[in-house]
Amino acid sequence: MTASDWLVAGVSDPVTVAPSTEADGAAWELVLSNGLIRRAFRLHPNAATVELTRVGTDTSVLRGVKPEAVAEIDGVAVDIGGLRGQPDYAYLDPAWLGEMTADPDAFQFVGYAVSEPEAPYEWRPANHSADVLFPAEGKRLALEYAAPASLDAGLRVFVHYEMYVGLPALVKWITFRNDGAAAVRIDALATELLAATEDEKPRVHVESEFAFAGMETTAWVSDADYLTQVDYEYQSPILLKSHYPLGPGVVVDVGASWSSFRTVVLLHDADDRERQGLARRRVYRTLAPQVTENPILMHVRSSDTESVRSAIDQCAGVGFEMVIMTFGSGYNIESDDAAYIAEIKALADYAHERSILLGGYTLMCASRGVGAEHDCIAPDTGEPGSKYGQSACLASRWSDGYFERVLNFIDQTGMDVIETDGPYHGDVCASTEHPHHDSLDDSQVRQWERCARFYRECRRRGVYINTPDSYFLTGSNKCAMGYRETNFSLPRWRQITIARQNIYDATYTKTPSMGWMFVPLVQYHGGGEAAIFEPLSDHLAEYEWYLAQNFGSGVQACYRGPRLYDAPETKAVVEKWTGFYHKYRAILDSDIIHVRRADGRSLDCMMHANPDLREKGLAMVFNPTDRHVETTLRLPLYYTGLTGAALIREQEGDATRYELDRAYCVDLPVSLEAKGTTWFVIEAG
Repeated sequence: MTASDWLVAGVSDPVTVAPSTEADGAAWELVLSNGLIRRAFRLHPNAATVELTRVGTDTSVLRGVKPEAVAEIDGVAVDIGGLRGQPDYAYLDPAWLGEMTADPDAFQFVGYAVSEPEAPYEWRPANHSADVLFPAEGKRLALEYAAPASLDAGLRVFVHYEMYVGLPALVKWITFRNDGAAAVRIDALATELLAATEDEKPRVHVESEFAFAGMETTAWVSDADYLTQVDYEYQSPILLKSHYPLGPGVVVDVGASWSSFRTVVLLHDADDRERQGLARRRVYRTLAPQVTENPILMHVRSSDTESVRSAIDQCAGVGFEMVIMTFGSGYNIESDDAAYIAEIKALADYAHERSILLGGYTLMCASRGVGAEHDCIAPDTGEPGSKYGQSACLASRWSDGYFERVLNFIDQTGMDVIETDGPYHGDVCASTEHPHHDSLDDSQVRQWERCARFYRECRRRGVYINTPDSYFLTGSNKCAMGYRETNFSLPRWRQITIARQNIYDATYTKTPSMGWMFVPLVQYHGGGEAAIFEPLSDHLAEYEWYLAQNFGSGVQACYRGPRLYDAPETKAVVEKWTGFYHKYRAILDSDIIHVRRADGRSLDCMMHANPDLREKGLAMVFNPTDRHVETTLRLPLYYTGLTGAALIREQEGDATRYELDRAYCVDLPVSLEAKGTTWFVIEAG
């Protein structure tokens, strides 16, 4: 029912950490719960997860007990927690737990602590973002483990879990603290192992912050303990593993600590694609709320003073909010030249006087050679080389100067936004001469840590971050919504339709504000006159379509060129759609419900839904055909929170009352001219 659905009405139950005690008062079980999910731990004879469920169901996600983590330390493979002796891994009978034993060679549980969540980076609401608590309200549980006899007794492991109010997810990570007599090396590490049931596997979503350029840190692998599975070779991918693909290979010195990446575990309550996508989007809105910032931006292609001032003036005149000096513009954020810094500061001041945010592009490390002594060394050749031809190593001495120059430039000029192309993308480095990594084994994690630290520094300064890779959980605001760059060399109407398909597909897992699209006002990769929009007044119909589908989906695009308008009629069209977006911004920034994907054959539709607003929904409808179309669209209104009736009006016209059917849907008649666009506003009836 809608009234009790966490995705519609929300859940405000507090997060609790509840111990159960034996007769002597010792805790023997611990339950972490928030009314939506629960994770239960058996604490004796060692601590291990024995239950992971969605509250309100009788079905456990787990079919077996696994260690809380598995590490290789100084060449010794060792479990962290866990219990032995489960007779069958097809299912977990609670009656077996009392007979299970501790592995003496594993890290042993010694205690736990409960505290409040801590923000992994600084963030303050800005740029029309959601006004939410950060970090989210909840609890942090830390289980402490002591080293076995095979390792230094001074080594401790802390397994952290954070759970949040109203979210069926938790975050987990590992900290090693070395109070021993000698440094230790973490050769390999898996931070989460979940022996999920075959039935619940599709409802378990796991991702980590150690994710960029396709980096796979979470995977379903075979379970050697599961001897009654139907696969003859015991290869069913039924064990969820979150781990470092390489290393980490880090050395933890005496008196020091080191923490792993964070893994997010989300438990779905259905197999429906839309519902699972909404849950993933809610995770990002909760754990990385900076992604809800959604300024309207322009990519100006030249960074000279006259061009930038002109772009600022045009943006201010039509309701845009941000100017980015794009790649190839001549903007140099690495400069330490005082005269150039003063020139850019003057531009920033000019922008701020007009309420425009200003920033620009930088190429970090991918596809960039900075000298053999600082470049990534390919392990197979021992020579500079990477998967992008050449990349600078972000753990080399060069990176110290790069980060210092960029942050100093931001501080001196007052830049508001940084667009980082080629951030750390997973390249390894076999150098043993770079000061911030020791060898190949730790080169991946150390470069990622330094990239993430740089983003946290930008976040601390309130700088908006565009980056082409997924760094949302470490502070970035936006990445590509999902497109192929060469598509913007196609003829205009083709690229427009494909771009709308890309938005439709990507917003199953992204909020509208999490991704950018692209509009080639001038030639990008190619395509000539057929692909570009300049002169804008000559291609006003196509230009308006781009504006309509971008603003109507709540997805901001990089309008790349020298200007946003070239004639009064062009300016009027831009103002029309920025005005539309400003008026309906709250609902347009809300999640998209997918109604009908663009196929060029008939109408297509995307609908925003938000039960917390006056406008419960807004449906954008497009007719890409060359004929007038009259049809009926079936609008699914469940996630608007409406249960009985809806008032629906086309644009600013009069509203008509519609009764919702038992599937929370209405049948909406639509009549739309050839190559036409329209929208429908949905309010409570």
